[in-house]
Amino acid sequence: MSQKVILACEECKSRNYTTNKTAQDRMNRLHIKKFCSTCGKHTVHVETK
Repeated sequence: MSQKVILACEECKSRNYTTNKTAQDRMNRLHIKKFCSTCGKHTVHVETK
């Protein structure tokens, strides 16, 4: 069973993306490098609550 999580940019704190986490990944926070349309560049996005 997967859980829906929201990803936020580390630089501007804009919440841009949603993704799913599996039951095995629930203990760790996601850190994914994605394009932020607000900043206009690739930045690290982290899981938010």
